[in-house]
Amino acid sequence: MLRFNILVLVCISYATLLFVVAFWAEKRAEAGRLGWLRSPLIYTLSLSIYCTAWTFYGAVGYAVRSGLEFVTIYLGPSLMMIGWWWILRKLVRIGRTHRITSVADLISSRYGKSTTLGVLVTLLAVIGTTPYIALQLQSVALSFAVFGVNDPSGVVLPDLDKTALWVAAGLALFTSLFGTRNLDANERHHGVVTAIALEAVVKFIALIAVGLFVVWGLSDGLGDLMMRIDASPVAQHPIHGTRWIALTMLSAVALITLPRMFQVLVVENSDESHLFTAGWAFPLYLFGMSLFVIPIAVVGLEVLPAGSNPDMFVLTLPLHYDQRVLATLSFLGGFSSATSMVIVASIALSTMVSNHIVMPIWLSSRSGGAMVSGDVRGVVLSARRLSIFGVLALGYLYFHFSGGSEALASIGMISFTGVAQVLPAMVGGIFWRGATRVGAIGGVITGFVVWAYTMFLPSFGPAAGYTAEFLAQGPFGLTLLRPQALFGVEGVDPVVHAISWSLALNTVVFLVGSLLSFPRPVERLQGAEFVNVFEHSGSARSWSHGFAEAEDLLVMAQRILGPVEAQNLFQSEAERQGKEGYLPDTTPAFIERLEREMAGSVGAATAHAMLGQIAGGVFVSVEDLMAVADETAQMMEHSSQLEQKSVELARTARQLREANEKLTALSIQKDAFLSQISHELRTPMTSIRAFSEILREAGQTGDMDAESLERFSTIIHDEAQRLTRLLDDLLDLSVLENGQVSLNWARANLHDVIDRALNASSEAGGGNGLVVRRNELSEHIAIETDPDRLAQVFINIIANVRKYCDAETPVLQIHVRRTPDDRLQIDFIDNGSGIAKDKQAMIFEKFSRLTDHAKAGGAGLGLAICREIMVNLGGSISYLPGQGGAAFRLDLPRVRARD
Repeated sequence: MLRFNILVLVCISYATLLFVVAFWAEKRAEAGRLGWLRSPLIYTLSLSIYCTAWTFYGAVGYAVRSGLEFVTIYLGPSLMMIGWWWILRKLVRIGRTHRITSVADLISSRYGKSTTLGVLVTLLAVIGTTPYIALQLQSVALSFAVFGVNDPSGVVLPDLDKTALWVAAGLALFTSLFGTRNLDANERHHGVVTAIALEAVVKFIALIAVGLFVVWGLSDGLGDLMMRIDASPVAQHPIHGTRWIALTMLSAVALITLPRMFQVLVVENSDESHLFTAGWAFPLYLFGMSLFVIPIAVVGLEVLPAGSNPDMFVLTLPLHYDQRVLATLSFLGGFSSATSMVIVASIALSTMVSNHIVMPIWLSSRSGGAMVSGDVRGVVLSARRLSIFGVLALGYLYFHFSGGSEALASIGMISFTGVAQVLPAMVGGIFWRGATRVGAIGGVITGFVVWAYTMFLPSFGPAAGYTAEFLAQGPFGLTLLRPQALFGVEGVDPVVHAISWSLALNTVVFLVGSLLSFPRPVERLQGAEFVNVFEHSGSARSWSHGFAEAEDLLVMAQRILGPVEAQNLFQSEAERQGKEGYLPDTTPAFIERLEREMAGSVGAATAHAMLGQIAGGVFVSVEDLMAVADETAQMMEHSSQLEQKSVELARTARQLREANEKLTALSIQKDAFLSQISHELRTPMTSIRAFSEILREAGQTGDMDAESLERFSTIIHDEAQRLTRLLDDLLDLSVLENGQVSLNWARANLHDVIDRALNASSEAGGGNGLVVRRNELSEHIAIETDPDRLAQVFINIIANVRKYCDAETPVLQIHVRRTPDDRLQIDFIDNGSGIAKDKQAMIFEKFSRLTDHAKAGGAGLGLAICREIMVNLGGSISYLPGQGGAAFRLDLPRVRARD
C-alpha cells in the first residue's frame, strides 16, 4: 500500500509543478510570446473547470444513488455548447466590446451601470458559490482520509477539518500570487489558465485510466461488464422525467451563470472563433469524463465492502487492489478537479467583490472622490487578494459548520440553483430592450430569497432552525410556507421544487417590474448596445463636452491603469486628434474610450461613477436617443454624417487657432528675445569697453594699485565669458538644427551619466537644498549614445528644477524604464506647481521663458537645445502632464540605430 507521507510528498511536488507551469506561462506572456497560450485547445481545456470534484468523484456516487441521472450533469452543458452557441457568442462579443470583468459587471453594465445590481449579484454569487468551494475542500480532505485509512504504517488518520483548512490556505496563496498579477481584465491570466489546462489533462487521463482498469482489469471486457450492469442495483433506478428536465436545464444554465465558468468562457476568451472549436471539443471532453462512471459504480458496489463511500470509488478501487501508481494518479485527478475550480472561482469572485463592493465604499469614504491621491491600483489589487482569502475562508466555514454532507452531488445542486438566479436578468438583458433595472433588482432579490429559504438554509439542518417540525408545518404553523411545499404544492422532489419556484417567481417579478417601470436614458442606450451588439461595436454615448480637463482625467487614469498604460492611451488619442503631447481634447468619444479601458480594471459601474465625478455627469444627446429607435435609423445616419463633418471642421479650426496662438506667442517671445539679446550683448561689451579704457588710462599714468588692477581685469574676464556662453548657445543651437553636429558615440552606463549631471549641476547650483530621489539599481543600463551631449540635457533639466521649482523643499524624482522595444524612458519629476497648460506647448521653442526675463536669466535657449540634442540622438523630450509638478520625459534608443 502507498504510505501517507509519500502521498503528501507527491501532492506537494504536483503543486510545485503547477507553480512552475504558471510562472513560466506568465513570463512567456509578459515577453509577448503568446503563441499556443492563446490557442483554441488551451481555451477548450480551461472550460474543464466545469468538471470539479463533483464530476470526478461525485458522479460515481450520484450514479450509485440515482442511476443514470448523473448524465444530466454532462448533458446540459453539452446541449448549451452545441445548440445554444449563439448565446455564448453574444456573451463573448458583449464581454469584449464592453470589457466586462464578471457576471456582476455584465448585469450592472446592462442596466445603466447600476451599482446596486452589481452589489446584489456579487453577494448572490459569493453565497451561491460558497457551498461549491466547501465541496471541493471536502473532496480533497476525504481523499486524504482514504489514503490515511489504507496506510500500512498505521499513522493517525488525518483530521478532515485541519486538512480542509490547509488546502484552503494553500489554494488562497497560489491564487493570490497568480490570479492578481494583472488588473485589467483584457490582460488575461495566462499562468492560471495554462495550469488549469494541465490539470484538465491530468484529471481526464486519471479517470480514463481508472475506467480502463475496471473494464479490462477487474472485468473480462465489455461483455462481462454489461452483464454486471444488468444485475447491478444501479440499473434498477427509475428515471423521473421532471427531475431529468430540471437538472439538465440547471446544468446548461450553470455554464453561463457560474462565476468561474463565466470567467473562462467570456473574460478569458481572446478570440471569438475559439467558441467554434470548443463547441465540439468540450462536449467530447465531457463524454470522455462520463464514459466510465457506470462501470466504476457497478464494480465498486460489487467488490468493495458494504458501507463504502460511493463518492470515493474512483480512489478506493485502485487502493483495494494495491494499484499504487493508479491510485496516486486518481488522487491527482481529483486534486486537480477541486483545485482548478477553487482557483478560478476565487479569481472571479474577488474581482466582483473588489469592483462592486470595495471600490464604491472606498470612493465614497474619500473626500477627494475620483481625484483622491494615491495609487488606486494598489487598493484594488489588495482588495482582490484579501477577497480571495475571504472567499476560501467562507468555503471552509461552510464545510466546518455544515458537517460535510457525504453526498457531494447535493452540495453541487445547491450552488447551481443559487447562481442560476441571475439567469432572467442576464438573458432578458441581452435579448429584450424593455428589460429595466427595477425588474432586474426585483427578480434577483426574489429568486435569492426563495432559493435561500427552500434550499440553501435547509442544508444546515437544525443548526439553521430547519427542524423536522419546521419542515412539516412551516413558520408559525403557516403550511403554505413550508420550505419544501410552497403554496401547498406537495409531492415534488425538493430539488425540482426549489429550482422551479425560485426561477419562476424570479422571472415573473423581473417581467412585471420591467413592464411597470420606464428605463432611464442610459439604460435604454445600454440595452440597445447589448441587444444589437453585432450591429454596434462601440458603447452607448453618454458623455457631454466641456466638463472634464484632460490633465485631471490623466491623473485619475494613471492611478487606475498605471502610468505607462494611461500615458500611452492619452498620447495615442492626442496623435489621433492631430495634437502633440499627452493631453487630447476631452471629446465624448474619448471619454467613452477611457471609460471602457477603466472598466476592464475596476468594472463598468465604478469606472462610470469615477468619470462622472470629473466629467460633471451624464448627458444623453438627441442623436443618442434616435439611435435607440429603429424607425429613425436613416435620420440618425444622416445626422451622424453631419456631426462627423462638424467635428472635422471644428478640429481643423481648433488646430488653426492653436497654430495662430503659437505663432503669436513665438512672435512675442522673439521680440522679447531680440530686446533681451541686444541687452545681453550690449551689457558685457559696454563693461569690457569701459574697464578697458580705465586700464589703458591707468597704464599711461601708472597711478593704479595692484588690487584695483586685478578687480577690473576679473570683471573684464567674467563679462567676456558671459558673452562667449551666449554666443556658444546660439552657435550650438544653429549647428544642431542644421544637423551639422558631430556626435561622439560611445558605450556608457546610464547611471554614470546621471551621476555626472547631478554632480555638475550641484556644483553650479550652489547647493540650494534640492532632494534627489532615484532608483539607482534600475539605472545600471548599458547605452550607446554621446555621453557628453546626454549629460548636457540632464544638466539643463536639473538646473531648471533648481531655478524654477517653487516647493518649500524642492524634490526631484528620476525614474528610468526600459520598454519592450529596447528603448529607454527617463522621467524627471519635481514637486513644484508645474507648468500652466497654456504654456506647455511653448517651452521647447527658441527664445521661450515662462518667468520674468531678468529673474530667469539666460536667453531661453536651454530646452530648445535639449530638444535638438535628443533628436540628434534618435530620441525625443516632452513635457509629461498630470504628475503633480513639472515633469519631463526623455525617450531614446538604448542602442544607436544603424543605417
